Amino acid sequence: MTSKPQCDPEFYEMLEKLQALDFVLVELNLYLDTHPDDLQAIEQFNQLTFERTNLANHFQQLYGPLQNFGRAYSKFPWEWSKVPWPWQV
Repeated sequence: MTSKPQCDPEFYEMLEKLQALDFVLVELNLYLDTHPDDLQAIEQFNQLTFERTNLANHFQQLYGPLQNFGRAYSKFPWEWSKVPWPWQV
């Protein structure tokens, strides 16, 4: 039986924050689909998008890519061979 790779606590904290931001952004996106003129919701969506982008960039600098297929840069050597991948934790 293989054990789950362990990372430092900041890895898990940042990943959890990213997941929370993604959840809120999906919900706001769905809300804005039916309320396209809600300026406050648009401003909140844009602010959270900015926050998520910055956090994701910082996470990737520290721990490697979150997504593949051109959505994240890789350091040398190729980082996709390192574990854990975000969906493994």
